Amino acid sequence: MEEARVKLGAASREIAAGLSADPMIQDGIDLMHECRISPLIAVELVKGLLSDLDPVRCPDEAALLQYCYRVAGTVGVMMCGVLDVSDRGAFAHAIDLGIAMQLTNICRDIATDAAANRRYLPASLIGDLAPEELIKPLPARRLQLRAVVEDLLNRADRHYTSGEIGISYLPLRARSGILVAGRVYRAIGTRLRAQGSVFWDRRIVVSDGRKAALTAHALISAPCQRFFWRKPSGHDASLHDTLRGLPGIETIHAPR
Repeated sequence: MEEARVKLGAASREIAAGLSADPMIQDGIDLMHECRISPLIAVELVKGLLSDLDPVRCPDEAALLQYCYRVAGTVGVMMCGVLDVSDRGAFAHAIDLGIAMQLTNICRDIATDAAANRRYLPASLIGDLAPEELIKPLPARRLQLRAVVEDLLNRADRHYTSGEIGISYLPLRARSGILVAGRVYRAIGTRLRAQGSVFWDRRIVVSDGRKAALTAHALISAPCQRFFWRKPSGHDASLHDTLRGLPGIETIHAPR
């Protein structure tokens, strides 16, 4: 664990400086430069990864969403660069898709994360529960925990919707793939919700058959819909209220 912390810390400093003696990190730096990806975005990603090396006790919803931005929203921004998307309007929607997928992942893996001494569910919503109390919650706690998971899945849905309506910013060749990935991940939350948001009995998965059905539906129906071809009129900035001040966010929302 300490070795990982040292390596990630060094990588963060080298990315910020734009120079590394490690060939792999230097290749990444060169790619970011080629794709016009701000090193601040990559540094935020590393910061999120570093936070997972410590025991996780999320204090509130703002901290949870900031974590989701760091480990997944930043990936959305970097993917825009890789796909040669330079319009800042795309970045906000890409961040939202990343946040949505990470929220879904957190809701699905509450018990698994708890076994690794991580509690992403905010204390502001469930109290300062120890992670072990989430592995097999006491009956008296279950109704509250199910309600919190439902609330977080609903929040994820709002981010999924924002991510999806921004799909037209992407090159045509990439739209269907990103859309399918988002819908398949969203289906995890849909299935979890259908099972009463009970996360402690089993890890929710989407069957291959369901994935195939979602893929077929997206490929057939999406090109017939307006969002697939026309850029949205704007972005719901309230989705990023808790992210204000983080590197990358103010630039995205700055007046053009």
